[in-house]
Amino acid sequence: MADTGDGRREFPPVVYAPTTTLPGDDARRLELVETNDGRTALFVYSAIDRLHEFYRPGAPWALLTVEDLQRAHDDEPFDLVFLDMRPRPADGGAS
Repeated sequence: MADTGDGRREFPPVVYAPTTTLPGDDARRLELVETNDGRTALFVYSAIDRLHEFYRPGAPWALLTVEDLQRAHDDEPFDLVFLDMRPRPADGGAS
């Protein structure tokens, strides 16, 4: 991933986001995680292998553009977006 020159990384043009379904509803939704301080976070990954390594092996996913992320936020707001990060320690995994 390209560095912006000031130590920050550029956000990729597409990301992989974990998805889930709600009981009684077969529609897939982005899987949001509540942080320790009560905010809602979306974890996204620059490659599918990173999603499966850092988030959860075999997790269902959706491929999203930046515009898709904005639409998702408009539909169901989240406070944070984390790129290529583990939501919890490696032994705990995401729920």
